[in-house]
Amino acid sequence: MLKNVRVGILGGSGYGGSELLRLLLFHPNAEIVYITANEHAGKSVAAVHKNLLGFTDLSFLPTPDDLSTLPEVDVAFFAMPHGAAMSLVGTLPNGTKAIDLSGDFRIDDPEIFAKAYGREQTAAELQKGFTYGLSELFAEEIAAARLIANPGCFATATILALAPLIKNGIATGNIIVDAKTGSSGSGAKPAANTHHPQRSNSFYAYKPFTHQHLPEIEQCLGRVGTVPSPPVFMTHSMPVSRGIFASCYVQADAEISAAEINAMYREFYKERRFVRIVETSPDINWVKMTNFCDIAVHSNGTTVAAFAAIDNLVKGAAGQAVQNMNLMFGLAETAGLLFPGTNP
Repeated sequence: MLKNVRVGILGGSGYGGSELLRLLLFHPNAEIVYITANEHAGKSVAAVHKNLLGFTDLSFLPTPDDLSTLPEVDVAFFAMPHGAAMSLVGTLPNGTKAIDLSGDFRIDDPEIFAKAYGREQTAAELQKGFTYGLSELFAEEIAAARLIANPGCFATATILALAPLIKNGIATGNIIVDAKTGSSGSGAKPAANTHHPQRSNSFYAYKPFTHQHLPEIEQCLGRVGTVPSPPVFMTHSMPVSRGIFASCYVQADAEISAAEINAMYREFYKERRFVRIVETSPDINWVKMTNFCDIAVHSNGTTVAAFAAIDNLVKGAAGQAVQNMNLMFGLAETAGLLFPGTNP
């Protein structure tokens, strides 16, 4: 086990990079060696991320085409737009571990990937070496891995909500997922339909039946157990900055009581510190700024409802990436991540 893990962050100017900095600057076993951002190369980190003023003297470096020219690190976090990591991961020095926060390496099948992301998988051989980094389900595989594909935010909430039902064979009929996200999930650069002023007093669905996280969800749940039918997966924009709330509905072939289903979830996640089973309903305010996923589960005869809430930038991105780093280097899984949210 390394006492201090030397870290590089590639693409540190966006929300994901900002959260990685916020978490890793206070991690007891991490040392940030470099951070890159082409648009802000030469600027101090604090000039771009003003919440970090007084906490770091780091400045942004440009991202080179060959990552072996950067200072040596133990692990590189890729917090770059979709498509960028495919051309860069292969230039890392041998032995350097990588955690990719984009969708470049989450989907095994290159044809399904191309359909989901609208671009060719140009690093198919590299993709075969990536481990899907959902810590709660694949901790042992992550601990042994060199390359990690960090899960998507919607996928994280949805899979954690549904996994106990799939594993225990409860889901035998239709699966419907109604998922909602805050505006930070669209990144720091505004676009016509994702800019917060457009979303702040609005509510709407987007990407019906075509969201890129659906094949990732199907692929992962297929590893957990038998998925009886393709989930109906609908995503919506919430008029908040942070948070994901996933409402998942499953049909069972036999009645199951609320007590039975709650006991099943508590048993399934009893060793998983970052999953909390709550009463009635989770609330995005309880998980905001944290690495927790709060889940509530209810039943009405043969219909089961599972609700999950996460912070899309922490458990849905940077926090889960740090959790994966902890597993990869034999650190306490909770290192640098065990803190509550705020109230209010």
